[in-house]
Amino acid sequence: MIQSPTIAALATGGGLSAIAVIRVSGSDAFSIVDKCFKGKSGKRLSDQPANTIHFGEIISHSTGSGGASTGSGGATGFKESTVIDEVLISIFKEPRSFTGEDTLEISCHGSVYIQQQILTILFASGAVPAKPGEFTQRAFLNGKMDLSQAEAVADLIASENKASHELAFKQLRGGYSDQIKQLREQLMNFAALIELELDFSGEDVEFADRSMLKALVDHTLIVINKLRDSFALGNALKNGIPVTIAGRPNAGKSTLLNALLNEERAIVSHIPGTTRDTVEDVLVIDGISFRFIDTAGLRDTKDEIESIGIARSYAKIKEAEIILYLFDTLEMFQSEVENDILLLKEKTGENKLIIPVGNKTDQLHKKPQEQFKELKDVAWISAKEKKGIDQLKGRLHKHVNLGFTSKDETIVTNARHVDALGRAALNLVTVQQGLTSQITSHFLAIDIRSAIHALSEITGQVTSDDLLGLIFGKFCIGK
Repeated sequence: MIQSPTIAALATGGGLSAIAVIRVSGSDAFSIVDKCFKGKSGKRLSDQPANTIHFGEIISHSTGSGGASTGSGGATGFKESTVIDEVLISIFKEPRSFTGEDTLEISCHGSVYIQQQILTILFASGAVPAKPGEFTQRAFLNGKMDLSQAEAVADLIASENKASHELAFKQLRGGYSDQIKQLREQLMNFAALIELELDFSGEDVEFADRSMLKALVDHTLIVINKLRDSFALGNALKNGIPVTIAGRPNAGKSTLLNALLNEERAIVSHIPGTTRDTVEDVLVIDGISFRFIDTAGLRDTKDEIESIGIARSYAKIKEAEIILYLFDTLEMFQSEVENDILLLKEKTGENKLIIPVGNKTDQLHKKPQEQFKELKDVAWISAKEKKGIDQLKGRLHKHVNLGFTSKDETIVTNARHVDALGRAALNLVTVQQGLTSQITSHFLAIDIRSAIHALSEITGQVTSDDLLGLIFGKFCIGK
C-alpha cells in the first residue's frame, strides 16, 4: 500500500447540477471527514462498517468571540457551527475500494457554492486537492488495476458511442492485459532458461529447446502483428471513422453532407467551386461514429483559393478510411466516372475503400442501373430529396461492423501500446534471425529481455514517473 497524503476532489462534472459527489481517499479519510460530519445515527464514520451509506450534515466550525469573562478579563473564544448541507456518505474501506485506500464519497446537492464550501472544509481539515487522474493513479500503484486498464478508465469516460464504450469497457475488464501478460510470461520462462545456460557456458549445454523457442517467437509475432494491425480500426472506432465525400463541382457533395447530418451544415449553391475548404461533422450510425468531410470539387482551376481547397481535399481523401465518390448522373458518362475512380485510387492507394454514389436519380428518365450498366456496387441516391440516404448509412455501418466482427477479438486503441508492440516485434524478429544464424545465448537473452520490457510497458509492470505523469495528467480531476 502506497502511503500518500489524503486527497479530495469533485468526482462529478463541475457546475450546477441536482447532485454532486466529492471523493476523499487516503489513510486519514475517516478522521478528516469525521471532523465535519454529523451523522443522524450519532456514530463516527470510522466506526461504521464498509460498503454502507450514512445520512447526516456537513458542518462548518468557525471561531467567534463571546461576552463571557475569563480570569484575565478577556473574552473567551467559542465555536460557531453552520450546517452547509444534508448529505449521504458512502464508505469504502481499504483494500476493497477503487483506489485500494480508505475512500469516502460525499453526495451533496449540486450547488457550486455547496461544493466549494465542502471542499474548503475538507482541505482545512487535512486533505489536499487531488491532481488530475490521481485517484486512478493510486488504484494502479496499489495494484487494483494495471496501466492499460487505468488508461481504459479515461477512454470509458470519454466514450461517446456504443463502439468506443465497448472497446474501453473490454480493456477495463482486463481481456487485453491478460493476453499481453500471457505472452510476457511465456517469453520470461524461455529467457530464464537461456540465462541459466550462461552460468554453464563452459559446459556447452542447452536448457532452452531452440525449436520450441522458435515456435513461441513465431506465435508471439503473429499475435503482436495482429494487435498492431487492429489499431487502424480501433483508433477509428474510438475517434470516429473518417469518411470523405469527393467528386466534381456541383455533384451535390454539400447537399449529401446536409442530408446525412439532417441539418444545413454546408453551403449549397449551383455555382461551381462554392466549397473552398473542407467542412466536417460527426454522425453516430447504430453506435459507431463517422466523421464526414465535405471537400472542394475536384477539377483543374486557375483560381488560387480554389486550388488550395482542392489540395486540402486530396489530403483529406488520403487520410479517410472510406471515400464516397459522388457523381452527377445527369451530367456524367460511365467512362468519366470510371476514370475519376481510377484517378482517386492512384492518388490514395489501391486498398482504400471507394464507394461510388450516383446522385440526382430522381431527375433521371430511366433507372440509373440501365444508364451505368458496367458500374458495380453503386449507391443510388437523391441528396436533395433525401432518397437512398438511409441505405447509404446502412452500407457504411455494415462495412465497419465487418471489421468489428467478434466481441471476443482484441482491438488496440492506444498509440502508446502500438509503439510498445512495435518495439517488441522488432526485438523478436532479431531473435528469429539469431536462431537462424545460431548466435550465442547471451545475445538471444538480451533481445528476448528487450521484447519483454516493451510488453511490460503496456501493463505498467515496468514504468517511469515521467510516463505516469504523462498518462494520468490527461485525466480529469476527480478521476
